[in-house]
Amino acid sequence: MKRKMKLKVAYENTQDKVTVTYKLKMLVRGAIEATLDYEQFENPVEVSVTFTDNVGIRALNKKFRGKDAATDVLSFPLFDYEGSEEPPMDEFMNELGDIVISLEQAQTQAETFGHSSEREVAFLTAHSMLHLLGYDHEKSDEDDADMRRRQDDIMKKMGLEVKSN
Repeated sequence: MKRKMKLKVAYENTQDKVTVTYKLKMLVRGAIEATLDYEQFENPVEVSVTFTDNVGIRALNKKFRGKDAATDVLSFPLFDYEGSEEPPMDEFMNELGDIVISLEQAQTQAETFGHSSEREVAFLTAHSMLHLLGYDHEKSDEDDADMRRRQDDIMKKMGLEVKSN
């Protein structure tokens, strides 16, 4: 299914360790679209994406989650609802929330996992979008398995699945 509804992505770059290109922004947008398509979310959507580094994400992680450590991605949903319960919206934009990605951490993880940093950024975007849509892998083992399956399906849909040997 190709999105018929409007999507607005606002980008901000607060780091200087990794160059943010138009191609990277379009990859992130593609991951957002793929997640929305996978979830059959049809309302107009607005998402904010901030690219940061480990120092920036560590400060946010400490402030909002009480964890004094760098992480790869943070999600700040504007709605508190389950992923299957799309809020009723008509003509106006549905502001889902904010995604913050540490491009520095994404590069490190890509090297660790043996795939491209682009694949890692797309994965982190899809992961964060699922959080914005109400999914939470930290609730239970079942929720974790469900979210992992969804992420894998979205990455496969984007042609970015991890190939097994």
